[in-house]
Amino acid sequence: MPEASHKPRRLALRPALIGAAKAAALMLGLAFPLLAYRAEADFSNQLVLQSRWSAVLFAVATVFVLRFASILFARQDKAAPPAPKNPSAMLIRLTGLARFASLGGIACLIAFPIVMLALFGAAGSLKWIDNFGIQILIYVMLGWGLNIVVGLAGLLDLGYVAFYAVGAYSYALLSTTWGWSFWICLPVAGLLAAFWGVMLGFPVLRLRGDYLAIVTLAFGEIIRIVLTNWTALTNGDSGIGSIPRISFFGLPFVAGPSGFAAHFGLAYAPIHRVIFLFYLVLALALLTNFVTLRLRRLPIGRAWEALREDEIACRSLGIDTVTTKLTAFALGALVAGLAGAVFAARQNFVSPSSFTFLESATILAIVVLGGRGSQLGVALAATGIIGGSELLRELDGLKRIFGDAFDPTQYRMLIVGFAMVVMMNWKPRGLIAIRTPSIFLFKRKPIVGALAKEGHG
Repeated sequence: MPEASHKPRRLALRPALIGAAKAAALMLGLAFPLLAYRAEADFSNQLVLQSRWSAVLFAVATVFVLRFASILFARQDKAAPPAPKNPSAMLIRLTGLARFASLGGIACLIAFPIVMLALFGAAGSLKWIDNFGIQILIYVMLGWGLNIVVGLAGLLDLGYVAFYAVGAYSYALLSTTWGWSFWICLPVAGLLAAFWGVMLGFPVLRLRGDYLAIVTLAFGEIIRIVLTNWTALTNGDSGIGSIPRISFFGLPFVAGPSGFAAHFGLAYAPIHRVIFLFYLVLALALLTNFVTLRLRRLPIGRAWEALREDEIACRSLGIDTVTTKLTAFALGALVAGLAGAVFAARQNFVSPSSFTFLESATILAIVVLGGRGSQLGVALAATGIIGGSELLRELDGLKRIFGDAFDPTQYRMLIVGFAMVVMMNWKPRGLIAIRTPSIFLFKRKPIVGALAKEGHG
């Protein structure tokens, strides 16, 4: 048979230009009230509008180029249909890739403080280990804790930051009032957060979907308002300061003779406490991951997945949905409480302003963007969102180039939000969207063959 002649594909320039122009016009309408003018105080302390059209032009040009490239490449990809894929082979390949990425990520995290010390020294690496390493790992813990509730059990929780606040305030109050050490307060903070997770679970047992989200959102706001107004206990908006810092199992990180450095014959440096806190958070995060993966293989984990897929079918199979929901809320809150205690020990100060709805939205965005039910995806999303946000704080060079028209510290959340919109259009189910089941059926026996072997054929 003669081979079919393949016509060269023409570039779809006109549709790409039209689509890019529409996106640029939309961006111009959105950017005009946000970027075009800014009210600044002059020497007489009066507000003066400063024009910043260079920032508008930069935003419109960026959207035009990105939209043009996306439409052009999308139309070229549609001309060639993808080859059929083997789901089993793809699942095995992705599982092996996830294991390799997990081991490689753990090795990189263990070596991260050592690499930073070698590159920037003790003084220069302090902010990288603290602002990037510890903060990203705290949000990885929070993302994995919420992943139990949202990703595995399918319960939409918009007030997850309340358990984070309970853990932080538990350590702050117990350590400053009664002088408890961090190692005693850490499990207590987790248990108190788990208790409040159960308390939240009881009123929402019969709720699903949007109704559940509204109630959990209200719970998070109730906790924040209580922390703000109960001034006799929480000191209100002023917060709780002078929280004792973490110690190395009783050895404080101080410069005196009773400190950590003197005990081990080292020269005192503030980086010792930060490195120890980094490895502590890393150990807690790995423990959270290990427990979550083990629970997925147990009956409770399979009950979570059944509840996520269909609650009515889950009840018809005889699964106790009350216990299933309560355990999901309790374990997710337990992880948030542990992360809150670490946050309080790191900051040495807590206040209600650290536990707003924006924190819950950020943690939920990490779970959704990473892929609900995917541990590796949540870790990657937390690294991208939190690490990207902190990296924008370090880009002072852009401010020197564009002036005040493009200050990364001002438009940090705007850039992160735009990246999230692009991500959800590209991968709407998250970075890693495959839900691996807990039980695999490796081989099916034919019914006729099985009966013949048993002597019934």
